Amino acid sequence: MPMPTEIRMLDSGYNRETRSLLYNAYRHEPTFAYLFEADRPGYDQRVRATVRELVNQHFLQDQPALGLMQGDRLIGAALIAPPQRRLDITESWAWRMRMLLTAGFRCTRRYLDYHQAILGCLPPGAFHVLPLMAVHPQFQGQQYGERLLQALHDWCAEDPTSEGLVIDTGNARYRNFYQRQGYEEIGQVAIGPVVEYVFFHPTPRAERAEG
Repeated sequence: MPMPTEIRMLDSGYNRETRSLLYNAYRHEPTFAYLFEADRPGYDQRVRATVRELVNQHFLQDQPALGLMQGDRLIGAALIAPPQRRLDITESWAWRMRMLLTAGFRCTRRYLDYHQAILGCLPPGAFHVLPLMAVHPQFQGQQYGERLLQALHDWCAEDPTSEGLVIDTGNARYRNFYQRQGYEEIGQVAIGPVVEYVFFHPTPRAERAEG
């Protein structure tokens, strides 16, 4: 049985912990391995720099983030892009410049193309998007991911304009997990050799309205 946890809204005070958690999760993901060229020296540094710039910009723009706490330890986190602000971070020239200086031109271009490809899968409407979400590898397989997703669904349902939540993954082993949580696959995108799966979950409010 998982240990008791608490859901908490994260602010910039959790910046360092959020970056560490997301880095440890995403450095092993196939999408990031392609985007940031895992076969070339300096891969870990490029992933670390990218996560740092994404998290820094997210908090700088006061965008929402949810954290899963076990005591004082952050074991899960999700950065949330509201419907009207899905492009805010990647449209920032300051962010792009920092990415060019840290991840390099080719990796920055790959990331921007990936971001646009995912947005291109979205149907018309107002959807929240999760640019980054992870449970620390040490705590995976213990129902903490389900706990964090449910908190995200409940949080999005409080927005009367939101029709649901979109998440993507290039890790095929997560497909069944998301489908078990009520997600519908709405698209696939080729990210180099990686197939990126795009999933949608309607808000609980929308589900009730349809029932």
